[in-house]
Amino acid sequence: MATVDYKRELKDLLGVVMEQGGSDIHFAVGAHPLIRVAGSLVPLVNKPILTDQDVEGFAKVLISKERFEQLLEQKEVDFSYGLSDGTRFRGNGFYQKGSMSVVLRLIPDEIRTFEQLGLPPILESFASRNQGFFLCVGPVGQGKSTTLASMVQHINTDRAEHIVTIEDPIEYVYEPAKSLIDQREVGIDTYSFEAALHSAFRQDVDVILVGEMRNKETIGTAVTAAETGHLVLSTLHTNNAAQTINRIIDTFAAEQQDQIRMQLASSLAGIFSQRLIPRISGGLVPAYELLINNSAVANLIRESRIHEIQSVIETGLEQGMIDMNRSLAELVKKGEITVENAFAYSLNPKGLERLM
Repeated sequence: MATVDYKRELKDLLGVVMEQGGSDIHFAVGAHPLIRVAGSLVPLVNKPILTDQDVEGFAKVLISKERFEQLLEQKEVDFSYGLSDGTRFRGNGFYQKGSMSVVLRLIPDEIRTFEQLGLPPILESFASRNQGFFLCVGPVGQGKSTTLASMVQHINTDRAEHIVTIEDPIEYVYEPAKSLIDQREVGIDTYSFEAALHSAFRQDVDVILVGEMRNKETIGTAVTAAETGHLVLSTLHTNNAAQTINRIIDTFAAEQQDQIRMQLASSLAGIFSQRLIPRISGGLVPAYELLINNSAVANLIRESRIHEIQSVIETGLEQGMIDMNRSLAELVKKGEITVENAFAYSLNPKGLERLM
């Protein structure tokens, strides 16, 4: 039986992902390699069905020795992988039904502008702030990291700041323009998100990107950083602004919630929620919601009236707020997405119906 050259085979497969305009590739035992193109999974049926040996072979090429040991011990691991031409992938190794699986996501080498991504120009105003807490939220795979990378790049090309990113793993790699950018990877450059955040206070930092807020310690430190004169950008896997605020507050014990409410009311800059929706002409197009923290929103947060925030967004168009249903309706009117997809991605279909 011929020995498989997994490094060469992997290079071929990743080439297919890029040629087909794919975003992800899956290696799972008992299946052909699968790639995701415009939101749909496509099996590469001209490639053999993968065995345990195949998936492990690919994993050993993709993952450093230390992180591979972590995968064997902890049954899951995050990692990044780069090709010689500079193309980068974000990866996750895990086990299912006793077998190893690996998923890779392509990280575009070019950091696109808000306009190129189809995002609202008002995001520039948040990138231009000297301090505040700005969150980009949505389910997995909806472009949150790409949006934040665009914000970081806007700062990088616009003014001289010290930017520290804390990621697990590092995704986009920035070339310093006007700013100094230090990128720290959890597990390699720092022990944890929380440790790196505490350390950033002593690094004369202006802007902090926290790849993901995973626990109350990280959230608490990030909010404090935003209060003390830093611009903090981060993500959460939540559906909209109101749910995001509730998630942050509910992370803390009951006796701490009043304090975090007060801190959030004063430090929050905005919450941007986005979804990537199949475009009629092919590819994906973003729909989005934007909450801007003004005095009315701050009062609702302080008074624990979070359920009223959605109506503030819906009536806050003149202040620059964006309602998700209005965004979906606009995309339908422009012929970008189908009516069916607009309703499928709406969190309030009855409200959308009134706009159509």
